[in-house]
Amino acid sequence: MTATPGHDEVAPITDQTHDNSWSANLERDVHAADRDLVVRQAIEAIEHTVPGNHVNLVTHSDHGHPETYLYERLAAEYGDDLDWEYVDQCGCGGYVTRVEVQR
Repeated sequence: MTATPGHDEVAPITDQTHDNSWSANLERDVHAADRDLVVRQAIEAIEHTVPGNHVNLVTHSDHGHPETYLYERLAAEYGDDLDWEYVDQCGCGGYVTRVEVQR
């Protein structure tokens, strides 16, 4: 049996600031086991996206549609500084949300 790594042991979703549109893969095995990690790394991805660009947050299917756990957290964290829209469900089962960083 493989132990789930602690938060401090999980590699960051990105180590660079993206001055372009990009996708954050939040559907690895470690994400399936930890919804809080998905939310934390989604926020990390947004923080690493230069305003005027978007990041596609690809979230793990085990947590269901992101409107049930992610959108409220984004609204609380960023208010009107973001626009997001649900794009589609991937063939692998994950969910894609496009987040436009405004400011």
